Formats: sequence, C-alpha cells, structure tokens
Amino acid sequence: MELKQAILLKLKESQDYLSGQEICRDLGVSRTAVWKAVKRLKEEGYEIEAVTNKGYRLEGSSLDILNQEELEAAFRTAWAGHPLVWKKETGSTNEDIFRLSDQGAEEGTLAVTACQKAGRGRRGRTWISPPDVNVYMSILLKPAMPAQRAPMVTLVMALAVYEAALELAQEPEGSCRFGIKWPNDIVASRNGGPYKKVCGILTEMRMEETEIRDIVIGTGLNVNQETFPEEIRETASSFMLQTGRKIGRAAFTASIWKHFEGAYAKFLQAGSLAPLREAYEAGLVNKGRQVRVLDPAAPFSGTAKGITDLGDLVVSPEDNGPDRTVYSGEVSVRGVNGYV
Repeated sequence: MELKQAILLKLKESQDYLSGQEICRDLGVSRTAVWKAVKRLKEEGYEIEAVTNKGYRLEGSSLDILNQEELEAAFRTAWAGHPLVWKKETGSTNEDIFRLSDQGAEEGTLAVTACQKAGRGRRGRTWISPPDVNVYMSILLKPAMPAQRAPMVTLVMALAVYEAALELAQEPEGSCRFGIKWPNDIVASRNGGPYKKVCGILTEMRMEETEIRDIVIGTGLNVNQETFPEEIRETASSFMLQTGRKIGRAAFTASIWKHFEGAYAKFLQAGSLAPLREAYEAGLVNKGRQVRVLDPAAPFSGTAKGITDLGDLVVSPEDNGPDRTVYSGEVSVRGVNGYV
C-alpha cells in the first residue's frame, strides 16, 4: 500500500490525534516522509489538523472526499464497478464508457466523476454539473437479451438508487421521503413538502446488426449541492438538502451499485421486471395520483395504477375508458398540478 494511503487509513481509524512518532514507528518511515504524505493528502482535499506535541487528526469534513481510493475502499460488489475509472472532471461519463467499450472494456466498467462539462439528460437536455458536490457515473452493460427489453434496465437502475436512498432517509426518521417518478427520476420530499428531483438517469444503447452491442446507464446524483438555478429551483433539489445532512459520496455510490447488482441479477434471470415490480411500485410516487400523459398525438389525464412486468405505466383515463399502457421513453408523464 502506498504510504499516503497507509497514513490515511490510520487517521481514519484513530479517534483522536495520531502522533507523527507513532506513524513513523508503525510504518517504518521517517518524519519527513510522513510530512510529505500528509501534504499530498491535504492537496487532494483532506482536511488534516496538525498540532505540535499532539500529532495529526482527520477532520470530519473529510468524510465526503471523492476520489479513486475512497471509491475503491467503499465498494463491496462482485462485478459492478470493476474496473472503476475515476476522473475529477470529464466531458460526459456516458461518452467515456462508450470509448472504453470500443477499446474492449468488460461489462461492469464504471466511470465516475465529480464534474461533467458536457453532461446531458433525456431528449438532449443539458445536465447542470457543478464541481465537487455531486456524483456523475456511467456503467457498461453487455446483456444477451432482445433489444426491446433493454429500456427496462433504466427502471432497474432507478430502483437501485431508490433503495440506497432509503438507507439515507433512516436518520432523522420521518423528515425525508424518497420516491420514484416513473420511469426513472428519483425524487424526495422533506417534512411533507413537494417532491423534487434529486437524480436523473439516461440509458443509451448501441446495436450491432440485430443484437445489442452495449448499453450504458448514466446516472447524475445531486448529492451535496446547496443551490440551484432559478429556472429549476421549484423542481430540483439534492440529497443533502432533503435529508438535512451532508452525504458521503463514495459510500453512497458504493451502496447504489450493491443494490443494482442484486436487482439486475433478478431482472436477467426473469427476463422482465416481474420479481422487482413490487419493490419498484413501493417507491412509485405516481401510483394512485392524477397524471397528465403528454402524448403529442393524443394527450390525456388519468390515475396511475402501477407498472406492468415490462415497466410500462398503467393509467386509468379520467373519461372512464379502459386502462391505457404508457410506454417508457415515448411520452412524458407529469402530475396534473405540478412535477409529480
């Protein structure tokens, strides 16, 4: 293990100041080597307090450092995120993964960054990416399945983020509620307020003749962002603002992919969302609510009832006609009186 990482590990394990002499003794290095390693850690963003006759102490604000080492230390997955490609800043993690796929990257390759310069959302919208507070990531998948089933992986990803988010909401209990806005937006409500978007997911697929060449799932998480542009302030928020506390991005990222592995395995085995449908609908904030289906050909309103095993939204029209199925990716669904 690199000296810098060994010192960081000891600082994390220590509940108090750790003397330079103790570090030198345990690691068999000089005081100068320790000082240089600590200096490098500070340059990477770790807040380390140094006090004469006491030693070094890692400040609590360092719990949200996002880098290769922190991510790899947090991951407990079998294949998702292996290998993990970290960049402090990039254009688009989706584009990064497509390039890596062209170079022969294996399934599970994950690109993670703290800042995207050319991120995008659905229908070509720009995804606003302030630096050093959020997480933007994309994973490479190469499933052996019919192309028409590929859109369902977006809902699998949404379920994984939702389940990881539920763990964040446990403390303080009751102050924050997370949900899924069909098909793949993660939303949150604080103290009974309106639901706001905290995560967006963009899935892209490439074909090779009639077979899937690769699928990339891009996920943008508003984690510790404190302010938003006026034009989206009413509908967008962050995990920190909704839970009321700062979130450790590396640990949260690792939790998401742990949930994804389990859900994705069930999806592949069934060939549908059947084994995940109950869990997905438990978080579906549209269920039982009035929705407006923005179909360019024939928009209509009704009550969302849930999803099918293929991930399509079932809506009971307000004109009392038969239930209608809304296909993911073809139309947008909004609440009658707002975003949800």
